[in-house]
Amino acid sequence: MSPEGVRILIADDHELIRRGLVAAVADRPEWTVVAEAANGRQAVELARKLNPHIVILDLTMPELNGLDAARQIRALAPATRILIVTAHESEQLVREVLEAGATGYVLKSDAGGVLVRAIDALLAGRSFFTSSVGRLVLEGYLRGGRVEERAGEQRLSPREREIVQLLAEGQSNKDVARILELSVKTVETHRGNIMNKLGLDSLAELVRYAIRNKIVGP
Repeated sequence: MSPEGVRILIADDHELIRRGLVAAVADRPEWTVVAEAANGRQAVELARKLNPHIVILDLTMPELNGLDAARQIRALAPATRILIVTAHESEQLVREVLEAGATGYVLKSDAGGVLVRAIDALLAGRSFFTSSVGRLVLEGYLRGGRVEERAGEQRLSPREREIVQLLAEGQSNKDVARILELSVKTVETHRGNIMNKLGLDSLAELVRYAIRNKIVGP
């Protein structure tokens, strides 16, 4: 991918962090931040409209988290390279990020020093990981890629994960239906199926599940 005229989309729900990410790429005149998003759903829509070369995503964002946003962006814009910039570090998350179609993973604590190098790597068709995350990837590879699954998590469909996030953020069934353009009855059916799949009995348990599995922030 040519570095000339590179279009970048930055998504993070904290304005100060977005400002910092914009500033970090400002020294490259051939790079342009074409849009900023404050939540995952907005990031997906902007990626669909603008078809950027690079999307920088935070993992924990309202309405749609970065992991599920990455999956949707990958489906809508396969040529777009996705870079995760997050405060979270775990082998499970790295594995999920790679499966979602992202090819870069940078910790926010490292972003000031490595963000430009990460974008360069993705533009060249390579992957890029913060050094500590790279060690996690290598360790997983040396074990044959075997990572223990968190109970129940992989049984949720992408649509069910969207609904879990919105419910955990306090949206009513009616609000979820409006946001996802579904009928209230469909949302209620999904909600019942989700509770049965996960063996949960209350919304409070669903919120705890969403926080534990990084679908929403604490």
